[in-house]
Amino acid sequence: MIVLHQFARVWGIPNLSPFCSKVETYLRMTGLPYEVVDSIPIRAPRRKLPYIRDGDEVVSDSRLILEYLADRYEADLDRDLSPSDHAVSLAFQRTIEDDLHWAVMHSRWSQASNWPANKQAIFGPIPPLLRDLVAAYARKQMQREVWEQGMGRRSESEIFRLGAQDLTALSDFLADKPFFMGEEPTRLDASAFGLLSNILWCPTESPLKEHAGRCGNLASFCERIRSRYFEDSSEG
Repeated sequence: MIVLHQFARVWGIPNLSPFCSKVETYLRMTGLPYEVVDSIPIRAPRRKLPYIRDGDEVVSDSRLILEYLADRYEADLDRDLSPSDHAVSLAFQRTIEDDLHWAVMHSRWSQASNWPANKQAIFGPIPPLLRDLVAAYARKQMQREVWEQGMGRRSESEIFRLGAQDLTALSDFLADKPFFMGEEPTRLDASAFGLLSNILWCPTESPLKEHAGRCGNLASFCERIRSRYFEDSSEG
């Protein structure tokens, strides 16, 4: 049995980590049996979630996890894509995970208005006297990561403008298709749902959320994934 280690579910969404949500979405899309163990990053390989344990195998990093699942279980949702479609899918996954993701992290960890909800969701179970110290340290570390990646060196208006461009590109490419690459879900859909659900459905506000809401097909896409694969996502 595949064991998925990820953050505890909060906010009525699959996961507050886009990458944890990506992996669980892919597992549900493929129909592979699995179980979830609520975990914390400090005990994880690379000190990041998600990771999976499959017998004696431990695999971390969402990209490597999906590759492992595709190879080990012949569960490759991209197997029917043409070489050019593979290239497009990969480019959009990188846009989501290596660019838009960091704009979302800025919104979640640096915007003062969003920090209380984020702090409670992630650090709420920690005893109060320790919670503030741990949360402040984690916030500083995440802000440093956003800065070192480069997104944090931009002004807030620049961050959100560039993030909106990514969202528009996703919306334009999705158009009226049920899934990004056509009639059936692929890895790109798992990646896109992981991040878009965290933009649209979390109790935080930002220009990214406003822009994603105006892209009606992105919201419809997320609802389509939820109704097909996550009827239980409001639990927890």
